[in-house]
Amino acid sequence: MSGPPSSATRRRAPGRITHPSHEDPVVRHASEVVGGPVGRHWRPHPWWTPVRVVLAVACVAFVLAMVQKAPCDRTGWDGSNSRYAKMCYTDLPFLYVSRGFAERHLPFTDSGGRYPALEYPVLIGYFAYGAAVVDQVVAGAKDVADRGEVPVASIGADPQVEKERQAYFLVSAVLLAPFALLAAYFLAGAHRGRPWDAMAFAASPALVLAGLVNWDLIAVACVAGAFWAWARGRPVLSGVLIGLGTAAKLYPLFLLGALLVVAIRRRTLPDVGRAAAGAAVAWLLVNLPALLGDLDQWKGFWQFNSGRGADLGSLWLVVVHRGHEVSPHTINVVSWIVFLAVCVGVLVLGLVAKHPPRIAQLAFLVLVGFLLVNKVYSPQYVLWLLPVAVLARPRWRDLLIWQAGEVFYFVMVWLYLGGYTASGTSGAQDSAYTFAILIRVAAELYLVAVVVRDVLRPWHDPARTHLAEDPMYPDPGGRQALTRS
Repeated sequence: MSGPPSSATRRRAPGRITHPSHEDPVVRHASEVVGGPVGRHWRPHPWWTPVRVVLAVACVAFVLAMVQKAPCDRTGWDGSNSRYAKMCYTDLPFLYVSRGFAERHLPFTDSGGRYPALEYPVLIGYFAYGAAVVDQVVAGAKDVADRGEVPVASIGADPQVEKERQAYFLVSAVLLAPFALLAAYFLAGAHRGRPWDAMAFAASPALVLAGLVNWDLIAVACVAGAFWAWARGRPVLSGVLIGLGTAAKLYPLFLLGALLVVAIRRRTLPDVGRAAAGAAVAWLLVNLPALLGDLDQWKGFWQFNSGRGADLGSLWLVVVHRGHEVSPHTINVVSWIVFLAVCVGVLVLGLVAKHPPRIAQLAFLVLVGFLLVNKVYSPQYVLWLLPVAVLARPRWRDLLIWQAGEVFYFVMVWLYLGGYTASGTSGAQDSAYTFAILIRVAAELYLVAVVVRDVLRPWHDPARTHLAEDPMYPDPGGRQALTRS
């Protein structure tokens, strides 16, 4: 496209819902299977609203995510290599005994050396503990207090504990399901007039494959909710959700940076201040019991991440595979320097763009920058990007290209962990896994390039109803005047 289209072709009546079969080529072609794009005589269904359709699809996707783990569930989560061959690994049941949940050991409290400090943030630790309590009630556990009399290594051999461990995944999955639905619901309301954009989240292959690898859906729902609240003119609620998300995973904190840049352009800095205050209070309230209970145990997450070296999925691991030793300290220093440089770059991009960028666009760029320099890039981290990506670039073609790289990596990481990609030669580099990491990075950088282009040339941005308008702000003049609904 040589230039922006006329405003007559870009505008739509306020309050109208955008139909993806009209503006998204992939959806338009796919709609031919069911009769073609929405016609002029189309009328909305009285019950099947876009939000309800999105939620129904999200339910199906989540059930498929549980089915995807079924091969491991049938083998009782035995820890054999088949969990990698069948690509059904999940962290959930494997931490049940080793982190003290089987004995109802409260996370972030001293176990007298019986258990290591939990390497997860506080909100996930408490959620996992709560799931264990529910699991033991469901499984009919009666002798929890007596388990401390036997070595930890022997607890897992108890038939009752094994029964609980097998059920722990299902209980945790059921408890995580509302977070997946909440994320879909929030995304459907985050873009004014564009509820169908959330379908790219609800029907995502990444959600099916990675949704139950860990507890990341808690933070995902918080991030989606933060966008939803901000779009409704509720900066404090948006900040509270960012704070809760940060109490589950660190990355939601970076959303404040994107809010700050856009607020500078739109002169709404007080709203960012309120959001930051809400985030700080929410994070502190969740972390306070652990901080007051045992500071050393609370530090476990931070110490674990500070001391670990190059790990799964990271570009640092590619460097190590190429025969270069890199210390954890070097990785920490270089990663933060590069990430800060990325943040400065996003700030400059947001300030020099002719029109104010959308919050989701800048948030996506910051998150990608963080993940690409991080010392570990686990397969489930695709969920961190997913809700932000569907808002930043609501085009199925680009999202599917990106997720194709993620799916390829998802397959290869399990083959790598199972030893199926190694050459068998002692000390040989695992070129297949290195290639998978680079493919994943290339797919993300493709989406980054498209988003940067949309920021600089907003007429390419499908979410713009007017060149100066952000769907999360009703006033194309740049000042925030949100209504509550």
